[in-house]
Amino acid sequence: MAPPSLPQSSARLPAGASPRRSGVFDLPAVPSAVRAARSSVRGLLRRWGTGAGTGDNAVVVVSELVTNVVLHTASERVLCRVSTDGHRLRIEVEDQSLSGTVPARGCPGPDDQGGRGLVLVGALSGDWGVRDAPHGSGRVVWAELAPEPGEVITTDPHL
Repeated sequence: MAPPSLPQSSARLPAGASPRRSGVFDLPAVPSAVRAARSSVRGLLRRWGTGAGTGDNAVVVVSELVTNVVLHTASERVLCRVSTDGHRLRIEVEDQSLSGTVPARGCPGPDDQGGRGLVLVGALSGDWGVRDAPHGSGRVVWAELAPEPGEVITTDPHL
């Protein structure tokens, strides 16, 4: 898998550009990665001062996206990126899958045990989608979340 690009320091941003905060981590694509991804995102958003409701939604989204990598791809690693511009929180989960199938929202029946992951992602995020990973190394499933009412997502690097 291609190495992730590192976030640019806010001190180098062009005049008038919004500062960004970001975090990147990768994990082996095994069942325990789901818990590790939830913990990593929860800790990162806590350090950023993100509100509890927004943080809880982000944890559910990353949990569902990493679960999909573990269950539905032959990936050895999963790469997670979390970033914000202060207005939206973006979560990206990159796999190493080169299969012809593209993740799509299901329509599970009331008794089905699975198939609800992307339904939940769609319900909790303002937008989500799939794109090819850089260098043709797999796919990236991304979701963007707005802060919950009364909450903010800060880009203050001192928090």
